[in-house]
Amino acid sequence: MFEMFNLSFMVQAFIACVMMGLILSYLGIHVVGRGIVFVDLALGQISSLGVAFADYIGYGKVWVPIVFTLSGALLLSFLHIKDRRLKLEAIIGIIYAIASAFTVLLISKTPHGEADISEVLFGHILAVTAADMRNMAIVFTGLAIPHAVFFKQIFRLTEKLEDEQTPSFTLRERLWNFFFYLSIGLAIVFAVRAGGVLPVFSYLVIPPVTAVLVARSKLLVVLITFFNAIVASLFGLYVSYTFDFPTGASIVAVFGVMFAGAGILRLLRGRLTKAGRENDLSKA
Repeated sequence: MFEMFNLSFMVQAFIACVMMGLILSYLGIHVVGRGIVFVDLALGQISSLGVAFADYIGYGKVWVPIVFTLSGALLLSFLHIKDRRLKLEAIIGIIYAIASAFTVLLISKTPHGEADISEVLFGHILAVTAADMRNMAIVFTGLAIPHAVFFKQIFRLTEKLEDEQTPSFTLRERLWNFFFYLSIGLAIVFAVRAGGVLPVFSYLVIPPVTAVLVARSKLLVVLITFFNAIVASLFGLYVSYTFDFPTGASIVAVFGVMFAGAGILRLLRGRLTKAGRENDLSKA
């Protein structure tokens, strides 16, 4: 397996995947806890729309996607649905669909339309450059530090959203909420460039969901989430290297296998617990 690391671009791809995996999977714990899994897809697609728009107008490939994504993060952080017949996920899903449609429309006018659409979806992680990695390291570290220092405030807000269907926020909580969406937006801008929309969505959602299936304590969920992200990066790259599959799709497929395994483990544990309880009742 480790012979693939004789190639420098595979080493760079693995490091980039690990950096993306750690920050995105941590943010994903809050995304899953808040029940807003479409947020990362929507922000990822808004970032891709920014890339497509920059390509269309011919300049601003760095700052245009950032402006688009941060604007989307600002919009989503203050989005509050009071009508109980409507769900926040539905509105976010509509934003995702509209951003996807405009991205395809813009990309269709570029010289390499189909190839560009594939790159937006699955990225080009094997072609990640040293400059890309440096930018990701700076941004991700800049995000990780405040999240490590203020993790109690962020987790407290997530738990409030888990417990209450229509929570009311204080001004301070709204600012923490905006900081959370800002973190997701910045992380996605730099991750989507290399990883593509679908792998980034997978890094955000699948590791925490898989961890929740097999663990209950908060600390264990965090540790298993990080473990899942690193293992999926390693085996995804190995599958891509060995069988010459597209890298982004390989990583997503490995995440799928891990999710299925966790689901089966959860099912078996439930059956064993139920059988043990029935056995105790029969003895009593």
